Amino acid sequence: MVQNNTNDGEKFTLEQIKAAHAKTRSGADFPNYIQEIKEMGVIAYEHFLSDGHIKYHGENEYTIAAPPKWEAKKINTDSDKEDLKAILKIHQSGKTDYLTFCAEAAEIGVEKWILDMKEMTCTYYDLQGNKMLTEKIPANKA
Repeated sequence: MVQNNTNDGEKFTLEQIKAAHAKTRSGADFPNYIQEIKEMGVIAYEHFLSDGHIKYHGENEYTIAAPPKWEAKKINTDSDKEDLKAILKIHQSGKTDYLTFCAEAAEIGVEKWILDMKEMTCTYYDLQGNKMLTEKIPANKA
């Protein structure tokens, strides 16, 4: 069971998630961000690259959605798993920021990714709903 550090059964809010995300400057900071939102009660989230909106899921079917972050963009219909691995390696080493990674992922056919906090995995999907890659989320560095 995920511990929720909010009081009296309150649910997590977009403001709490935004505050945690504001501390994330690159892919290298990502594990700490994931740990922080997991502690809030987030059990999964879906990030859509077409416009950047995100759906955050909690226990008991609780879901909140963050609005689009950018104008709608085209997702490449041809997906490339090897290119995804390459841009992930660069991003996770801290050499690209979030927006650059999102743009590059859309260009190589990533429609969305889903983070599963219980399994501590991130799975990338193409427009046809095919899994491109699943990776373990590394432990936080704090």
